[in-house]
Amino acid sequence: MSSARASAERCVVEWLSDAEVEHDVGARPGEFVVQLPGERKLRTTVSLLVGDHSLSASAFVVRNPDENHATVHRWLLERNTRLRGVSFAIDRLGDVYLVGRIPLAGVTPETVDALMGELLDTSDGTFNELLAKGFLTAMRKEWAWRISRGESTRNLDAFRHLLDPPP
Repeated sequence: MSSARASAERCVVEWLSDAEVEHDVGARPGEFVVQLPGERKLRTTVSLLVGDHSLSASAFVVRNPDENHATVHRWLLERNTRLRGVSFAIDRLGDVYLVGRIPLAGVTPETVDALMGELLDTSDGTFNELLAKGFLTAMRKEWAWRISRGESTRNLDAFRHLLDPPP
């Protein structure tokens, strides 16, 4: 293992210790799987991977939208122009991720903190909008089903303005 890679791993471990977030060692050498607590999106799972040349981060945001793919993808691309150090990406299944990369020479506990902060802010801050754009029909069905049975709609309250039919 190169000294730059070992140094980057030490910086990640130091950040994990200071941040006191839930994490595990990943399946690949140099990988850490981190759970970041959020408000809208209750948890963002991030894979941090210290490679030969860079520290890469990948965070799952939402699964492949059920509808409005072109609208969702355009919104993601437009949003990418305002992000710092991360960008939205989709995998072969259409699931939405945030990805970022720092060259090994630039990895410090502070740059790891900035990267993780941007991942969390973006994942948490865009979650409800992505759900509204890509899953509205499913949420309307779920809302109607819950209302018809007297079930709680608490986890859908952020979307009440879109789901509750006007009087």
